[in-house]
Amino acid sequence: VEQTLARLREDGGDEERRPRLLKDAAEAVHAYFIQRELCGLRKHDAVIREYNIPRAVLVRLGAK
Repeated sequence: VEQTLARLREDGGDEERRPRLLKDAAEAVHAYFIQRELCGLRKHDAVIREYNIPRAVLVRLGAK
């Protein structure tokens, strides 16, 4: 999660790469949230703040 979010932040607004970076970050965050839920940790607010997960990533989470 940290690495994909760092790549997204370092992107510098490259419009060609940004959609792929957003997708990669959303997939990493989604997998992390699933792992937390399997451990019984259902609230993600603190994680979202701690990792400073952008709204552009959060809106891409969910059913595929």
